[in-house]
Amino acid sequence: MFKIIGFVLLWNLIGNPFLALIILLGILYILDRRYVGILPSIRKPFRRARQISKLRTTISLNPNDVSAKYELARLLSERKKYAEAKDLFLQIENRYEQSAEYWVELGRVNLKLGLLQEGEAQVLQGLEINRRAQYGQPYLRLAEAFRNTDRDKALHYVSQFQEIHTSSSEAYYLAGSMYKALGRTEDAKRAFAESTAIYRSLPKYKKRQERGWALRSFFAKMRS
Repeated sequence: MFKIIGFVLLWNLIGNPFLALIILLGILYILDRRYVGILPSIRKPFRRARQISKLRTTISLNPNDVSAKYELARLLSERKKYAEAKDLFLQIENRYEQSAEYWVELGRVNLKLGLLQEGEAQVLQGLEINRRAQYGQPYLRLAEAFRNTDRDKALHYVSQFQEIHTSSSEAYYLAGSMYKALGRTEDAKRAFAESTAIYRSLPKYKKRQERGWALRSFFAKMRS
């Protein structure tokens, strides 16, 4: 209702419905980014592209810069350029053998390339070094990788993720989403309900960080 009223007021003020709609969407986007956090950042892909370009230049000038290669591989993985990312990760393996972050990133790339056994072993190697690496997210990646081929294993990895996070709306939303994908509707509903319950119990300074996930959980529970 608020959106409709806002659109009508802007239309009357500006006299152009298309411009009014663009302005309204811009206002809603700014408010979401400031107070909620559901909508994705428009600037992030451009910022990532600039970083990739800079890192490529750095590596061309200094091929032995392992830190630049690691960061470039990670960003390429985010852009779904998994084969190129894997090649870079393998180039620097001897420098990152004891890094949990390295192994879970390399494992993620191999999972995305369909190399499930290799990727699983590498992710688990990273989690053995640090079970809380990347806040437990690798467990969900493993669950996603096996949800169509080994449901029991996928559910095991979801439960491992939940063991790490007991007071996070985001964690319960992600777990609920995975339960839903696995056909565990009741488990999904409980996870979404727990997500919103945790949000209500958080101190004020934490609610801004978790608000978007609580809202996602609220709507996901309604659709379940």
